[in-house]
Amino acid sequence: MSMNPELARNNMVENQVRTWEVLDARVLETLGTVRREDFVPERYRATAFADIELPIGHGEYMMKPVIEGRVLQALALESGQSVLEIGTGSGFLTACLAHLGGQVTSVEQHADLADAARARLAQAGVANARVDTAEALLAYEPRERFDVVVLTGAVYALPDRVRAWVKPGGRLFAISGESPAMQAMLHTRLDDTRWQSESLFETDIPYLGNATPPRRFSL
Repeated sequence: MSMNPELARNNMVENQVRTWEVLDARVLETLGTVRREDFVPERYRATAFADIELPIGHGEYMMKPVIEGRVLQALALESGQSVLEIGTGSGFLTACLAHLGGQVTSVEQHADLADAARARLAQAGVANARVDTAEALLAYEPRERFDVVVLTGAVYALPDRVRAWVKPGGRLFAISGESPAMQAMLHTRLDDTRWQSESLFETDIPYLGNATPPRRFSL
């Protein structure tokens, strides 16, 4: 990289993430520790800390650092909690969730992205995360329910089957709605039938596969 990565990382945390209302000390420490530059495609390494989405292939993108910070803060992850991440992508958010103490299962539908993420996580010494290759929203069938479920791409509407993967007392983060006015939502499962939902912020990110708005036909 042309600039000092530690200085660039500190600037990302202090001048981007913190100023976007991310004040959780554990989250800021995580973003200041996990080497984001090791999780971006090589050709974008010089822009690893920029306030932009980075393409990673198959029409998928790494979220901006400020969005990643807000996601991690909203989840309020505690050590040892089980996490299901839908959309591994580069593996950076996976590494952050693991750094915060989560036991992470991440699902990525593109085999090459899944393989690359596994290699990056192994190189980073992440032992408490695994990456499964599967189409998550239509075909994936986890064998357990989770304390935390996080979707790293948008959905037009949140599928009921995703809600079913959350334990009572657990939390689900999803960005839903129609571009360009999407809502980042934190859904907390109070018990088997009741939910509490909180709108966190507006944003606009690419959809997960099989989660786009229905086609509209006009004459």
